[in-house]
Amino acid sequence: MTEAPQSNAENIKTTPLHGLHLELKARMVPFAGYDMPVQYPLGILKEHQHTREKAGLFDVSHMGQVRLTGDDPAAALETLVPGDIKGLARGRMRYTLFLNEQGGILDDLMVTNAGDHLFLVVNAARKERDVAHMRERLKGKAEVELLDDLALLALQGPAAAGVLARFAPEAASMKFMSYLPATINGIPVVLTRSGYTGEDGYEISCDKSDAEPIARALLAEPEVEAIGLGARDSLRLEAGLCLYGHDIDETTTPVEAALEWALPKRRREEGGFPGHGIIKTQLAEGASRRRVGIQPEGRQPAREHTDICDTSGTKIGEVTSGGFGPTANAPVAMGYVDRAHAEVGTPVQLMVRGKPLAAKVAAMPFVPQRYYRG
Repeated sequence: MTEAPQSNAENIKTTPLHGLHLELKARMVPFAGYDMPVQYPLGILKEHQHTREKAGLFDVSHMGQVRLTGDDPAAALETLVPGDIKGLARGRMRYTLFLNEQGGILDDLMVTNAGDHLFLVVNAARKERDVAHMRERLKGKAEVELLDDLALLALQGPAAAGVLARFAPEAASMKFMSYLPATINGIPVVLTRSGYTGEDGYEISCDKSDAEPIARALLAEPEVEAIGLGARDSLRLEAGLCLYGHDIDETTTPVEAALEWALPKRRREEGGFPGHGIIKTQLAEGASRRRVGIQPEGRQPAREHTDICDTSGTKIGEVTSGGFGPTANAPVAMGYVDRAHAEVGTPVQLMVRGKPLAAKVAAMPFVPQRYYRG
């Protein structure tokens, strides 16, 4: 879960780790209204590989962290999302989606049952709209607080658990999609075992003023390197994870986006969320198009907006994310095709620089996901 780059240079914001990024000689770019590191001197390819092999530290403080309180915030939130929030156990988290009345995706988000409140993480480019949407639709049912005083770090990779356990031993036994208050060098933090790379890892929420000492402590560990947005994108693409504003947006439904797993049985049957009728019909009859993985032949990648054609040259869809997968050691892409061509193994053509490139519909993820299930 993340978002497309959008910014206004005159209003560019910075995260609490901005000074550290500059110290580490990051190449900075505008992203979702923030000045963010796209890569460090190690380079995108090596940053990607390091995260897959050891542990990478990402600054994701641009994301929106939100507290939802009230008499029954779970019931209130279920009027806006199709996820089972009422059934979410304390200390557990879940992926879900804000939907519009057409079933289109306004944003994707993570929801955690923190006991006395729900803790939400939403995309940076959407957070003001998400908060306004919730305040308007949940007025009188729940209080919505954007936690601007918090930072967010992500520690990802097979060595992440071992590294974090040196500071917070209880982190090692956390299960995937769980939440735990802890301390790092005496600093209070909230840990979730989650991430956006397909690897085991954590997100670490803390006060803005504590972000830099925590980041420096983690970066001092031999397994950890700072990782920028470039590798974050290639990691999530190999893992088959959607980028908001590219692979999902207000014009795509969860069924079209192959996110049915985020639509649990109770909510499918009961409804009570925007777009339920359209989504129920699509679940029963199928959607006219489908998000699929695409595996080009050869070594040339297909980028966003590349036309996808059938073998006779008729356009059947479009690539929404694409590039070279360093771990897959091959070009990888995802996009939407019409339902008749969505089956894994279907041969297609990609129009790259005006020339047809042979490809096929492929299963996702492109590399195995390694979340810790306990």
